[in-house]
Amino acid sequence: MDKLEQQLDSFQPEARRSALEQLWAQVQAGQIEIPPAGTHLNIHCHTFFSFNAYGYSPTHFAWKALRQGLALAGIVDFDVLDGLEELAAAGRLLGLRTTVGLETRVYVPQFAQWEITSPGEPGITYHMGIGFPTARLDGAAREFQQNLKQTAQQRNRELMGRVNPYLSPVELDYERYILSLVPAGNATERHMCLAYARRAQQEFPDADRLGRFWAAKLGDGFRPEDLPDKPGLLNLIRARTMKRGTVGYVQPDSGSFPWMDAFNEFVLQAGGIPCLTWLDGTSEGERHIEELLDIAEASGVAAINIVPDRNYGPKGGDEKYRNLCQIVRIAQRRDLIPVAGTEMNSFGQRFVDDFDSEELRPMQPFFLQGAYIFYGHTVLQRRSRLGYTSDWARSHFPERRERNRYFEQVGRLIPPGREQRLEAFDADSLPGEILDAAAGWQGGSDGE
Repeated sequence: MDKLEQQLDSFQPEARRSALEQLWAQVQAGQIEIPPAGTHLNIHCHTFFSFNAYGYSPTHFAWKALRQGLALAGIVDFDVLDGLEELAAAGRLLGLRTTVGLETRVYVPQFAQWEITSPGEPGITYHMGIGFPTARLDGAAREFQQNLKQTAQQRNRELMGRVNPYLSPVELDYERYILSLVPAGNATERHMCLAYARRAQQEFPDADRLGRFWAAKLGDGFRPEDLPDKPGLLNLIRARTMKRGTVGYVQPDSGSFPWMDAFNEFVLQAGGIPCLTWLDGTSEGERHIEELLDIAEASGVAAINIVPDRNYGPKGGDEKYRNLCQIVRIAQRRDLIPVAGTEMNSFGQRFVDDFDSEELRPMQPFFLQGAYIFYGHTVLQRRSRLGYTSDWARSHFPERRERNRYFEQVGRLIPPGREQRLEAFDADSLPGEILDAAAGWQGGSDGE
């Protein structure tokens, strides 16, 4: 099983699929025990199509989610939807409910004077779309998404051009050292840090010389025990060469990223749900969260992303936990759909939030409801174009609270192996007809 699980992260799609099919055959033969699905979830996990600290592919993430008994599993990669079809296929095979999002950074002109979720960058915030039904986009949506990826890669190349002289003789060639670390050409700053660490080890194979090199370049905070490429070194490379105040950093302006309303329009065109992201409530922009939400909702935002794990306990402290409780109350009052997940794009992050903890237990039903809504939207939009943001849904459920309740029911009723049956419905169908039919589809698979 260990060998097959390692194969789940191959850069070859056929190898990943073959490994999953073999593992699933062992499950069906009773050789691998799978726990029943519980109530825990992670619908915001990055994969190796942007950066996963443990190298997980969408297939591996689905398999691990199944083995840990998650009720729902979702991925969110930076600037691409490359993992969408793979995760959906894995979910159908394993009987696992899945959903897919895309994350980027956007500009909010109304908040140009305040930091929001991107430290030191006023007006810039991380932002998402979630519940995309397909990665096969066309027209303006396809052009917008391609531009997101191309712009991000160009920023990386320019960043490398500034960092290379500082770290000389440890210099990188983008294609040779960075793109080789990713399966589909979507490298991130974290890949660049790993590439620099490995290139330095090639340049200085002697451990003492390697340590002296990094100590000179990175200064305070460097620890020899982090050599050659442990998380502490990678994080320090990023902090000392790529972040604000370093040789690689260039302050973004209003043209560096798409405006939030333009990104939301793209998400809606692509069949997803625009989603505001929330960090911890401590920035000046997030202290004006109600005003930010008013602006976001006016251009289509109906969801909010929250990462619970970093906002309570020793990591968060009392202030951040109070802020976490407050944003959950605000989301509930506004009928915003919550996204919860641990990201896993940094070493040490959990695979799933501790929803059994005293702090998160009261919030768990709210997060679970949101995950079912996204899954219900995803399959209805993918199969019949009757998703959450469709004219059909808006006409039958003009109030968001009613719409949330309906799509949660859809998400709970429709098994992953039976979603193709939704193709029998169209804009003339009634909401109750779909629920009545789905109630009879439980168990099994149609063999898609």
